[in-house]
Amino acid sequence: MGVQPAAVMELATGNKPRHIAIIMDGNGRWARQRGLPRVEGHRRGVETVKNMVSACYQRGIPYLTLFAFSSENWNRPSAEVKLLIELMYSTLESEVRYLHENRVRLRMIGDLSRFSKKLQRKIAEAQELTRANRDLNLTIAVNYGGQWDITQACRMLARRAAAAELDPEAITQTLLESQLCTSALPPPDLFIRTGGEQRISNFLLWQLAYTELYFCDTYWPDFDEACINDALAHYAGRQRRFGKTGEQVDEEKF
Repeated sequence: MGVQPAAVMELATGNKPRHIAIIMDGNGRWARQRGLPRVEGHRRGVETVKNMVSACYQRGIPYLTLFAFSSENWNRPSAEVKLLIELMYSTLESEVRYLHENRVRLRMIGDLSRFSKKLQRKIAEAQELTRANRDLNLTIAVNYGGQWDITQACRMLARRAAAAELDPEAITQTLLESQLCTSALPPPDLFIRTGGEQRISNFLLWQLAYTELYFCDTYWPDFDEACINDALAHYAGRQRRFGKTGEQVDEEKF
């Protein structure tokens, strides 16, 4: 998927996403191809995360959301799950200062209650340290699932309705969105999944309703500057209509 000249022209004129969401897939397969333990692929993937943060920062893209650990990942072999959680802790410990110094705000979304108190404290400390940063908003989804997110939002509204604090007829799309984990974020403009699979795997189900989807075969540890540029060129070449006709969108440009 090379960069097309028209797409390059649109990208150069500022047609870029405000919010990118990524499923970072292929770490294990990357490692297996090289005869390495799967965890080595995850470690290499952390370096790609740093590169992606830098790429968004340099391009003035203010929101980046990454799917790091799904609610279904607990079904993986226990040894791998243990190593993934240990890697999460050590990465927070080693990288949060770098994020803070580069004015990146870190949020972690999902059901954090299943993690150890030690890891929960580390997450809380990292979020508090970076809370006032505004140059880039980095959101990491851990023990997260889109179905869980919608369910917990409905549960909170149902509690208010049961307590007679909320008329069920007053529940709107906007009100439900306000209860989602991503309520502080704009909807993603561009979704990227690496690793060759073409599905969204229970990630941001509500939020991806009008997102441009981009799938590539590259494994996450190899997702480099050229891959990022291809994804952005793909986005720049799309016409986002949001239910309107192409002619209406063209007319609104003038």
